Amino acid sequence: MYKILKYTKDKALEYGVKVRPSKIKNKKIDVIYNGDVIASVGDVRFLDYPNHIKKNGLEYANNRRRLYWIRHAKDIKKIGSAGWWAAVLLW
Repeated sequence: MYKILKYTKDKALEYGVKVRPSKIKNKKIDVIYNGDVIASVGDVRFLDYPNHIKKNGLEYANNRRRLYWIRHAKDIKKIGSAGWWAAVLLW
């Protein structure tokens, strides 16, 4: 099970949603708004920004974040989509 770090909890609070470990196989978190799951995001098989910081340091994590945003630019465009939630909560 994925352990939600403070970074993601703080981002969720900032965006007015709650997060919990996902019940869906290979997903990191469920994004909850008004009691409903609105998205299940992140892949437990890959590190995200706060975990890159923890494991490899800030400089490395910032480079991975930059590459993530380039790679997922198309997914991030639609506000409220699963890709957008992944970007704002995990990256």
